[in-house]
Amino acid sequence: MRPADYRDYLVDLLKNSSDVQRVQVIDSGKHPYALAATVAGKERRWQVIGQLADGAKHATPTAPVHSGPPAYTAAPATGAPDAWLAGVIGAAEPADTERLEVWSTRKKTGEPGVTVHFHNGERAFVRLI
Repeated sequence: MRPADYRDYLVDLLKNSSDVQRVQVIDSGKHPYALAATVAGKERRWQVIGQLADGAKHATPTAPVHSGPPAYTAAPATGAPDAWLAGVIGAAEPADTERLEVWSTRKKTGEPGVTVHFHNGERAFVRLI
Protein backbone atom coordinates (compact mmCIF):
# COMPACT_ATOMS: atom_id res chain seq x y z
CA MET A 1 0.00 0.00 0.00
CA ARG A 2 1.31 3.44 -0.86
CA PRO A 3 2.49 5.54 2.11
CA ALA A 4 -0.08 8.32 1.65
CA ASP A 5 -2.90 5.79 1.36
CA TYR A 6 -1.80 3.89 4.46
CA ARG A 7 -1.33 7.11 6.43
CA ASP A 8 -4.88 8.13 5.53
CA TYR A 9 -6.12 4.66 6.55
CA LEU A 10 -4.36 5.03 9.91
CA VAL A 11 -5.86 8.48 10.46
CA ASP A 12 -9.37 7.08 9.92
CA LEU A 13 -8.62 4.07 12.10
CA LEU A 14 -7.20 6.16 14.95
CA LYS A 15 -10.15 8.57 14.86
CA ASN A 16 -12.30 5.63 15.94
CA SER A 17 -10.01 4.47 18.74
CA SER A 18 -11.20 5.26 22.26
CA ASP A 19 -7.57 5.85 23.36
CA VAL A 20 -7.07 8.69 20.88
CA GLN A 21 -8.05 12.24 21.80
CA ARG A 22 -6.88 13.86 18.55
CA VAL A 23 -5.36 12.81 15.22
CA GLN A 24 -4.18 14.85 12.25
CA VAL A 25 -2.20 14.55 9.05
CA ILE A 26 1.18 16.32 8.98
CA ASP A 27 1.81 17.53 5.43
CA SER A 28 4.81 19.74 6.06
CA GLY A 29 8.19 19.20 7.63
CA LYS A 30 11.06 16.82 7.05
CA HIS A 31 8.98 13.62 7.44
CA PRO A 32 6.63 12.96 4.52
CA TYR A 33 3.51 10.81 5.03
CA ALA A 34 3.32 11.61 8.74
CA LEU A 35 0.53 11.90 11.26
CA ALA A 36 0.17 13.05 14.84
CA ALA A 37 -2.06 11.32 17.37
CA THR A 38 -2.68 12.31 20.97
CA VAL A 39 -2.91 9.08 22.93
CA ALA A 40 -3.37 8.93 26.69
CA GLY A 41 -2.53 12.63 26.88
CA LYS A 42 0.72 12.37 24.88
CA GLU A 43 1.23 13.42 21.28
CA ARG A 44 2.91 10.76 19.19
CA ARG A 45 4.07 11.39 15.65
CA TRP A 46 4.33 8.55 13.17
CA GLN A 47 5.80 8.39 9.67
CA VAL A 48 4.73 5.84 7.07
CA ILE A 49 7.32 4.53 4.61
CA GLY A 50 6.28 2.09 1.90
CA GLN A 51 7.98 -0.78 0.08
CA LEU A 52 6.54 -2.08 -3.16
CA ALA A 53 6.07 -5.77 -3.85
CA ASP A 54 8.81 -7.49 -5.85
CA GLY A 55 8.55 -6.46 -9.50
CA ALA A 56 5.99 -3.71 -8.81
CA LYS A 57 6.37 -0.27 -10.38
CA HIS A 58 5.44 3.10 -8.90
CA ALA A 59 3.35 3.98 -11.95
CA THR A 60 0.89 1.13 -11.40
CA PRO A 61 -0.71 0.38 -8.01
CA THR A 62 -0.40 -3.21 -6.83
CA ALA A 63 -3.78 -4.90 -6.53
CA PRO A 64 -4.72 -5.71 -2.95
CA VAL A 65 -4.94 -9.37 -1.94
CA HIS A 66 -7.49 -10.20 0.72
CA SER A 67 -7.10 -13.20 2.97
CA GLY A 68 -7.41 -13.54 6.72
CA PRO A 69 -6.63 -10.70 9.14
CA PRO A 70 -3.33 -10.73 11.04
CA ALA A 71 -2.79 -12.10 14.51
CA TYR A 72 -2.21 -9.38 17.06
CA THR A 73 -1.93 -8.70 20.76
CA ALA A 74 -3.76 -5.78 22.32
CA ALA A 75 -1.52 -3.46 24.35
CA PRO A 76 -2.35 -0.58 26.70
CA ALA A 77 -2.05 2.99 25.44
CA THR A 78 0.37 3.69 28.28
CA GLY A 79 2.74 0.89 27.23
CA ALA A 80 5.10 0.61 24.26
CA PRO A 81 3.70 2.94 21.57
CA ASP A 82 4.40 0.55 18.69
CA ALA A 83 2.78 -2.40 20.47
CA TRP A 84 -0.29 -0.24 21.13
CA LEU A 85 -0.46 0.85 17.46
CA ALA A 86 -0.11 -2.75 16.24
CA GLY A 87 -2.96 -3.72 18.56
CA VAL A 88 -5.18 -0.98 17.12
CA ILE A 89 -4.35 -2.06 13.55
CA GLY A 90 -4.91 -5.74 14.36
CA ALA A 91 -8.21 -5.07 16.14
CA ALA A 92 -9.54 -3.57 12.89
CA GLU A 93 -9.04 -7.02 11.28
CA PRO A 94 -7.68 -5.71 7.96
CA ALA A 95 -8.15 -8.47 5.38
CA ASP A 96 -5.27 -7.15 3.23
CA THR A 97 -2.73 -7.50 6.07
CA GLU A 98 -0.75 -10.71 6.48
CA ARG A 99 1.13 -9.90 9.68
CA LEU A 100 2.33 -7.15 11.99
CA GLU A 101 5.88 -6.94 13.30
CA VAL A 102 6.39 -4.80 16.42
CA TRP A 103 9.90 -3.39 16.52
CA SER A 104 10.13 -3.07 20.31
CA THR A 105 9.82 -6.85 20.64
CA ARG A 106 12.93 -7.53 18.53
CA LYS A 107 16.06 -8.79 20.23
CA LYS A 108 18.01 -5.79 18.94
CA THR A 109 15.77 -2.89 19.85
CA GLY A 110 15.95 0.52 18.29
CA GLU A 111 13.29 3.08 17.57
CA PRO A 112 9.65 2.05 18.06
CA GLY A 113 7.66 1.11 14.99
CA VAL A 114 5.58 -1.48 13.19
CA THR A 115 6.19 -3.30 9.93
CA VAL A 116 2.88 -4.08 8.21
CA HIS A 117 3.23 -7.01 5.81
CA PHE A 118 0.48 -7.12 3.20
CA HIS A 119 -0.75 -10.26 1.45
CA ASN A 120 0.22 -8.74 -1.94
CA GLY A 121 3.91 -8.52 -0.96
CA GLU A 122 3.99 -4.81 -0.14
CA ARG A 123 5.06 -3.45 3.24
CA ALA A 124 4.45 -0.32 5.25
CA PHE A 125 6.94 0.75 7.88
CA VAL A 126 5.30 2.94 10.51
CA ARG A 127 7.92 4.53 12.73
CA LEU A 128 7.65 6.81 15.72
CA ILE A 129 9.34 10.14 14.95
